[in-house]
Amino acid sequence: MNQTIKGENCGYCEGGELLASYGIKICDLDVSQLILFKEQSHRGRCIVAYQDHVSEIVDISDEDRSRFFADVNRAAKAIHKVFNPDKVNYGAYGDTGCHLHMHLVPKYKDGFEWGGVFEMNPGKVFLSEEEYEEMIRAIREAL
Repeated sequence: MNQTIKGENCGYCEGGELLASYGIKICDLDVSQLILFKEQSHRGRCIVAYQDHVSEIVDISDEDRSRFFADVNRAAKAIHKVFNPDKVNYGAYGDTGCHLHMHLVPKYKDGFEWGGVFEMNPGKVFLSEEEYEEMIRAIREAL
């Protein structure tokens, strides 16, 4: 992926410790990167972050917007295949980190918050490095 526009102090742009504070990069997609969100109260939660440091969906071309949503779709299919959720919720935030990205949040009928809007980090569920690695391996294989 060629990042032509980078933001300072942006984990999606710089990676490293900034990204590691909340996520683990799984792979590059067509115009974005797929990241496993470390807080896993919603098992399989990922982020699709656009390749350039832009704030809004209106800041990219129609073609790149279609490609970005194709990346979101590809990631969602992998999440469905690996984790078999009853629903995936899609959230686009960025009040403080102004980099276009989308949270993919698997929801399960027998899990908490079914039928309601998810909280950003409700249960603070963090996994072992081995558990993260296994999830990443499974998602990569499903892509």
